[in-house]
Amino acid sequence: MNRRQILQASALLLLPGVARAQSYPNKPIRYIVPVAAGGGNDMIARVVTQKWSALLGQPFVVENIAGAGGVIASQTTARAAPDGYTLLQAYVATHGTNPATRKVPYDAVKDFTPIGMIGATPNVLAISATLPSKTVAEFIDYAKKNGEKVNYGSAGPGSLTHLTMELFKQETGLGILHVPYKGIAPAINDLLGGQTQAMFPGLAAALPQIRAGKIRALAVTGRERSPQLPDVPTMEQAGFKGFDAMQWYGSAGPANMPADIVKRLNDTQVQVLKDPELREKLEVEAVEPWPMSPAEFGKFIQSEVQRWSALAKARNIQLTD
Repeated sequence: MNRRQILQASALLLLPGVARAQSYPNKPIRYIVPVAAGGGNDMIARVVTQKWSALLGQPFVVENIAGAGGVIASQTTARAAPDGYTLLQAYVATHGTNPATRKVPYDAVKDFTPIGMIGATPNVLAISATLPSKTVAEFIDYAKKNGEKVNYGSAGPGSLTHLTMELFKQETGLGILHVPYKGIAPAINDLLGGQTQAMFPGLAAALPQIRAGKIRALAVTGRERSPQLPDVPTMEQAGFKGFDAMQWYGSAGPANMPADIVKRLNDTQVQVLKDPELREKLEVEAVEPWPMSPAEFGKFIQSEVQRWSALAKARNIQLTD
């Protein structure tokens, strides 16, 4: 390297972004998960950050901040310094369905810096095994003829399980009754017990009962068939174009994070998502890695808020709790 090249390289290192990117991170990264420890959301955070920390050379400190449907965790992140040392595992509730159905004290788009998508899992149109329907079309026909005998469960008002079925009702004209529960487990239990006849649970939650033949899977959301249920068609294959409601997970930080730090985080996260061992662990929650650039993830969040807000308005779903 000649003298001129040395001077150019030295000048480059003096640029704030270059120097910051080379030194970041130099301390542990706080990674906020907006649910209690022990569930699928938490598991995803822990397996991803374990691999991520190895690439970045600093530990991730996973902090579970449950409550208010992710509002507290989201506010905590939005108010943190935008230096790359506080990140949030944003997901469909915090940055999709909740802002669409409730007044939340944060802006899911303006108050955050998108880092990247981690992955997504489909929802599945599941019905009681006691029903005669074997296809989506047969279920629609049955529900129209037996409307008073058919209702559906959800994990709670405003949840993805609720909104996905309302989307289905909007597209089919069905008038089946909504029965909300406090969580996915009791909702599935009542589907098994015959108190409800249908629902749109996340695939991971429903898979054991589907495989046991206790509930019947008619179709999955998303663009492609699930590797877990290769014989079950997508909603689009069943005749519902663009029906791609997904339970998704990504990472975000406070608004106005430096672009060089965002790039470093995204580059390493994308690298993590290529790891075969990680993919195998994510399969436990039926999550398929879905890497995106920060710009792509930001546009995705905007589209999620817009689509669920439009549905909530059309279906008159506005929650006050």
